[in-house]
Amino acid sequence: MSETAVDKIFRALMERIVTGDLPAGEKLRQDHIARDYEVSHVPVREAFLRLEAKGLARSVPHKGMRVTALEPTEIREVIEMRVALEVLALTHALPRHDATSLAAVEEARAACDAASDMVTWDRCNRRFHLALLLPCAMPRLMAAIEDLHITAARHMFAFWQDRWTPRPDGDHAALIAATQAQDLPLACDLLRRHLRRVS
Repeated sequence: MSETAVDKIFRALMERIVTGDLPAGEKLRQDHIARDYEVSHVPVREAFLRLEAKGLARSVPHKGMRVTALEPTEIREVIEMRVALEVLALTHALPRHDATSLAAVEEARAACDAASDMVTWDRCNRRFHLALLLPCAMPRLMAAIEDLHITAARHMFAFWQDRWTPRPDGDHAALIAATQAQDLPLACDLLRRHLRRVS
């Protein structure tokens, strides 16, 4: 499925907000964005609505669309929600994994380990977690998990960007091994500990 102008604008703005390139309080200028992407205001407005739905921007009366502020206290809630929802997804996904789906997880793991900058690593890390859980075949659950990934990523860029260093992720390799072995209790335990580990 080809990416629409709305998808392209939304993803570009989302990444800039997540990485902190567009800081909290920054005004999103509809006319500038429309000009940059050579589109009318319609797809830009639609992209803004999507950002608002994800909690990344909000319309402020008389001030236009602004990037939302991060709440430092929300990260604990986000982590616990990720644990609950991702373990639920893994419970349904693990028995459905096959050679093709596991190859996609392994490809994402290798890309994550090879990442030399935090933006690439974050993109690959999210891809790893989604590939691990996708066989659960529960689209609403996966949509909720993706939203939590976005919020978690914003916090990581805001608070740990200066300390990030490239390194292989042993938890990812262990999760793949447990999934290949169809060891659900071990896989769920590994995932819980991995998500609660703040690095």
